[in-house]
Formats: sequence, structure tokens, C-alpha cells
Amino acid sequence: MRKTISITVALLLAWICFSCSGEETYAKQKKKEKETIEAFLQREMVILSADGTVLLRLPKINVISEAQFVAQDSTTDVLTNQYVRMSASGVYMQIISKGSGDYLKSGESVRLACRFLEFNISADSVQTSNWGNPYVTNPEMIDVSNDSGTLTATFATDVYWGSIFNNVYGSTSVPSGWILAMRYVRLGNAMRNGGEPAHVRLIVPHSAGQANAMQNVYSCFYDLTFEEDYQ
Repeated sequence: MRKTISITVALLLAWICFSCSGEETYAKQKKKEKETIEAFLQREMVILSADGTVLLRLPKINVISEAQFVAQDSTTDVLTNQYVRMSASGVYMQIISKGSGDYLKSGESVRLACRFLEFNISADSVQTSNWGNPYVTNPEMIDVSNDSGTLTATFATDVYWGSIFNNVYGSTSVPSGWILAMRYVRLGNAMRNGGEPAHVRLIVPHSAGQANAMQNVYSCFYDLTFEEDYQ
């Protein structure tokens, strides 16, 4: 009987140690992710395609508070490369263009056409994109709804070319970091309204990112344009 109890206690202690080790590993992953983001903020970046073509040149980022962002009428100064850090989510956001048309009102839904570049900050490389690839000529389609001020969004799979994000990550869930940005931009069609698409840049931690980032604890930089799909 005592031998059985001893074995049980030993197994329990082993399980506790394993659990603690797992928690420490996740804590270390989060710490590493935070350090990677902080280093990215201080870098002058050149983002290249797989063939070495320059896609983006990014100067060092100037982080502003949410209070300053609100005081600036929810805008960021592109000339000084301002990004606002959203404290609740840890997302950093730069609004390059507010877009055209109207903001999405409560009770409204819209299908957006989205062009995106996803750069894995930890891997220091472009991960997915629908920019300039002759085999990916179509935008990502996103269905967005406003339910009493709460935005929800999914990648559409009923278009004949499907969804890149769903194909790559096996999920139609739009990263919550993207949805956050949609709250601050106009989502009308640029051509119809004689303007330009909403254009934002984001640094999205794993907790507000896509499925693979959430599972493997890494952050991504995004360059995104949104506008109403208008045929």
C-alpha cells in the first residue's frame, strides 16, 4: 500500500514539475516575443520578397500613447512614422489612410477586399502575402459585421479562389488585431467614392494574431488595405 502511495505521489510531483516547466516555457516565449517587438520598433527595416525585391522600407517607429492618438483625432503622423500602442491588446497601429466612404455603423455588414503583407518578425521574413504574386492576383475577401459596436469578421471561402488565410492556417477567423484596425477606418469602395482604400500597418502580438502565431507565440507585422468589394 505504501509503495502504491509513493508511486502515486512521485507521478503527481512529476506532473506538477512538467506543468510548471510548460508554464515557464510559455513565459519565456512571451518574454522573447516582447523583446523581438521592442527590437523591431528600433530598427530601420527593409522588407524583401523571396527573390530579393524591396517591398517596403520602414524607418524607426515612433510610439505614441492612446491619449495622444485620441488628441490627434484618432490619426497617426506618417511623416514621423507614428504608431499608437493599444494597451488592451498590445497591438501597434499606424493609419496611413483613413479610407473613403463611411465607418461601419451598428447593424451594418460589408464584404471587404483586402490586400495584405504578413511579415514574421521572429523569422525576419515575409510569411504570406497577396502582393504582386502572379499566382495570387485576387484580394482576400472578408465579411465584417457591426453588432451594437462589436465588430466580427471572417475570411470568405465562397469566392472561387478561396481564402489564402484559410488555405494556409486552416481557419476563417480574422486576427483580432485586424478587426481592431477596422474600427478606426472608413470601409467604403475607393473607386466609387473617388478616394483611396483604408491603409494601415500593424504589429500584432500572438494573442491578437492568426492561428499559427497564437499556437507558436510569435508576432507579425502587417501592411493592409481594406475597401468595400464593389463590382
